[in-house]
Amino acid sequence: MKVKVGMRKPSLKKRISARTSVKRQVVHRAGLKMPRGYGWARNPKRYVYNKVYQRTTFDVIKLLKKLFK
Repeated sequence: MKVKVGMRKPSLKKRISARTSVKRQVVHRAGLKMPRGYGWARNPKRYVYNKVYQRTTFDVIKLLKKLFK
């Protein structure tokens, strides 16, 4: 599994689809959400990938917000 390094490219399509997905709505309405911090229990491989990804990349939008705050 290869992890990206550097700047993340913002995607409006992915941002919208993540918030409006049917799976997300069903899980949320059924009350099956895991407590924060328990991602390792649900999918350990994804948890490790996301941890590394978050530390090796940065978001352009957040960077601009900090600069022009």
